[in-house]
Formats: sequence, C-alpha cells, structure tokens
Amino acid sequence: MIPRYSRPAMAALWEPANKFRIWFLIEAHACDALADLGVIPAEAARAVWEKGDTLYTDARIARIDAIEAEVKHDVIAFLTELAEQVGEPARFVHQGLTSSDVLDTCLAVQMTQAADLLLADLDMVLAALKRRAMEHKMTVCMGRSHGIHAEPVTLGLKFASFHAEFARARARLVAAREDIATCALSGAVGTFANIDPAVEAHVAAKLGLAPEPVSTQVIPRDRHAQFFAVLGVIASSVERLAVEIRHLQRTEVREAEEYFSPGQKGSSAMPHKRNPILTENLTGLARIVRGAVVPAMENVALWHERDISHSSVERMIGPDATITLDFALARLAGVVDKLVVHEDAIEANLNRMGGLVFSQRVLLALTQAGVSREDAYRLVQRTAMKVWDGDGDLLTLLRADSEVTAALDDATLADLFDLSHHTRHVDTIFQRVFGAA
Repeated sequence: MIPRYSRPAMAALWEPANKFRIWFLIEAHACDALADLGVIPAEAARAVWEKGDTLYTDARIARIDAIEAEVKHDVIAFLTELAEQVGEPARFVHQGLTSSDVLDTCLAVQMTQAADLLLADLDMVLAALKRRAMEHKMTVCMGRSHGIHAEPVTLGLKFASFHAEFARARARLVAAREDIATCALSGAVGTFANIDPAVEAHVAAKLGLAPEPVSTQVIPRDRHAQFFAVLGVIASSVERLAVEIRHLQRTEVREAEEYFSPGQKGSSAMPHKRNPILTENLTGLARIVRGAVVPAMENVALWHERDISHSSVERMIGPDATITLDFALARLAGVVDKLVVHEDAIEANLNRMGGLVFSQRVLLALTQAGVSREDAYRLVQRTAMKVWDGDGDLLTLLRADSEVTAALDDATLADLFDLSHHTRHVDTIFQRVFGAA
C-alpha cells in the first residue's frame, strides 16, 4: 500500500524485518522443542538463539534478497543467511519442516497482529460514535427513506445505529482473529512423518496460536477467507457511515459536514467549495478492502494437499487490505469526532415540508376514530398532495377538511403534530445499544 494511506504501526507488520523475525522465532522455538525430544543437541538449539537472535537489519535483509536472487526460493534464502549467522549448528534448523510451515504460521502471526491493531481502531470509532450519540441524543432531525423526508428521528439515533453496527463488526473481528490464529508445523503433506506434533504444539504456545487440527501441508484457506470477508464487511460499514455524512453535507441538506480546517482549500477553481473529501476518500478505500474478499475466497480451492496459487494473492491482499482498513478506521474516527453539526439547518429541514412528516399519525388517529384504513389513507393523501404542490401546510388543510374534522377535533389534530411523540422511546433504544447509564 502506498504511504499516503499507510499508518506506521500496521505497515511495519508487513515489512521484511518483522516477517523474518517471525520466521526466526518459528525455527528457533522448533529447535527448542526438538532438543527437548532429543532429536537435536540442546547446544545446537542454544546456538540458534545466541547467534541468530538479532534484529533483521537492512544489511541482513539485503543478504537474504541476494541469496534469493540466486536460489529462487525465499525460505531457503532465509535459512542460508541464518546458517551464516549460526554456523555449523544450523544444520539442525528446519528439521522435518517444509516451507509452508514457516510461511503459513508466520502469516497467522501477522494477521493476528493486524487484527489487534484493527480492534484498537474499532474501539476509537466506537468511542467517537458513542460520544456524538450522547451529545445529540435528543437532537430531532429528519429521517429519510429513499432520500425523501419520512418521519422525525434524532441525530443521536443515527450515531447509535452506527455504534451498534461497529460493535457487531468488532465481535466478528474477534472471532475471525481466533479463527486465523493457527499454527501448522506438520511437514510435507501434513502427516508429521518427519516431525513430532509436540513441536507444533510448543511453537503454537510460544506464538500465541493454536495448532491446526489438519493442515495438509498448508493451513486451510477457509480461515483466511473468513478473515478477509470480515474486513470487507467492516469496510462496507465504513462506507455506509461515510455515505450518510456525504449526504448530510450536500448543500441542499447541510445538516452536518466534515470539519474544514483553517487554511484548507476545497477547490482549485472555486474558492467557496467545502467538499466532503475525507468521506469520499473512505468510500474509495472501502472498495479496495472489499476487493480482497473474492481473491481470498478463491484461495480456498487449492490442489490436493497444497499448491501455491494462493501465495501471490496473499502477499498483496494481506498488507493492502489491513493497511487500508487501518487507515480508513482511523480517518473515520477523526471525521466523526470533529463532525460539525448545523442544528439550524436540521430545524429548517424538519419544518420544510409543511408538516407532511406527521401524516402517519393522522392516518392512525383516523382509523382509531372509526374511519376505515382505506378512507383514512385517501383523506390524508389527498391533503398531503396539496401540501406537496405548495398549497399550504398539512395541519391547516386538515382543519379545513370536513371529513377529517368529523372524526378528529381540533385539539386532537394539533396533538398529532407534536415532535415529542417521535422521541418517546429514544431512551429504550439507547439502553439497548449502550446498556444502562
């Protein structure tokens, strides 16, 4: 992923230095287990740690790259460079293992590391959404369906809805993290023919992983598909919130907008512009994350006990999807935290349609008063269409309709246009989302 959309901590997880460090830990912990089993000398295992346990500097990485250019095999290049560090005892490294044992277990570690950072990101988003939800719990605003005014809601309920969605996202990611955190050190075709299962169990415990029950030489890719699918769903939630903000920032709506900092410019041609560039950016980034989902699904169907058709895919989608989502979640948290709310515009939009948004209450009141639903709908719609055409407001026109006033007196009609009716269960919804205060 390009630096523009990368944050240092997540990007570092996918750098060669971290990858090779994990490869070393896998091999070194395996040596300890092999020594405990009496397969290799204990002094050889100690030598691996004492001589090989150093940072993977640019010089060491360059050496591995140079070896790989000749041998055309990344794990062999790594082992060759490690042998240069360790010396003669290095012949006991990688006993009974195959390349996939190292690669797949390393990827599991990297993905769990990435998941931990993403969970922290989600916590930032959730905190921002909760704060804004509480702030605007009773800020009544226009609810819309199909983009058209429907009935009043509150801005706090909007934020609460997104909070609930991202809480579900967090729970899914926790489950996906657990599912991906598996270790496979089972050797060629996964039979443990040349390595004891105890080695896998030891390394798994040291790396915070669980042994893969049946690895077939590779960890089954349904685990990875689930992980990237969860990232894709989270990205879609990011986009849903971003699209909501973009709509609210439209000039004709202008109920909320991204914070526009001093000195910021919105357009190279039009000095007046304040564009929703951050949320538009989030919409685009969500597409990148979702773009990893189908390739991850297609990686599930490998040939027999293994092939490497998945390898090139994962080398790209692993870093790109996690780095992109990490950046997007951090940006989203900032957008929500600094979102500017225009309560005057909210109120103006509430009053814009001449009371049409109370039409359902009038419809229901008429049915409660004995009017058939069909006739009640006809009466209210007939008057509402006049309001749509600019002929007055709904309450005034209903008061002038003898068929309506025959069923509903003036005080009852007026009471139907009370905004507080639409906020009477906000506390209940908030308790469902956030729990008891």
